[in-house]
Amino acid sequence: MRKFLFILFCFIPAICMAATNVHLDKAPVDLEDKDSLQRGARNFINYCLNCHSANYMRYSQLSEIGLSEEVIKKNLLFTQDKVGETMAIAMNKQDAAAWFGAPPPNLSVTARSRGADWIYSYLRSFYKDSSRDMGWNNLVFSNAAMPHILWELQGEQLLDEKTGHLKLVKAGIMTPKEYDQFVADLTNYMVYMSEPHQQKRKQIGYFVIAFLVLLLILTINLKREYWKNIK
Repeated sequence: MRKFLFILFCFIPAICMAATNVHLDKAPVDLEDKDSLQRGARNFINYCLNCHSANYMRYSQLSEIGLSEEVIKKNLLFTQDKVGETMAIAMNKQDAAAWFGAPPPNLSVTARSRGADWIYSYLRSFYKDSSRDMGWNNLVFSNAAMPHILWELQGEQLLDEKTGHLKLVKAGIMTPKEYDQFVADLTNYMVYMSEPHQQKRKQIGYFVIAFLVLLLILTINLKREYWKNIK
């Protein structure tokens, strides 16, 4: 029974993914691209932080992607007084639940729980649906409570029931290519936000591996020197 339960739990994620049967586009994530991360931070604060919090992220950490404290205060610090404070929102959970049906989730680590491909595909997969209270639905996350807050940028899409594909029927402010880049920058930033020290951790890991390889070489040579006269 224990072996059966272990195998079952191992296959649950795969079964769930198969059940959704939704293709996820590859997100062009590049944490070395500071310009993309800066644009993504701007997009996130201007469009997402109105409803969603990011309580595990501090404004001061934006300095690690090349933004000065002066730029953060002048252009990005709208809801807090100090750069060192977290990205919290004024909306309380009771109001959020009444307006949207459920409180919007904290997005601090969404990129780690959902994955970059999921975020990138989700934000590009909204379509008009008259049966929904908000008038929108999503191909990746069916019947999501979140409305399409970026519709003015992307435009309006409709779902072709026969093919299961989305078709742009009303253009937005941005061209499809510009909107895809907008979402790519936002996704890139959310990946960074979910683990701000990821790049630094990887760099430390490279140094550790290099040290261990050097130590291995020294150990092998020491062993040979110690045993060379022993037969």
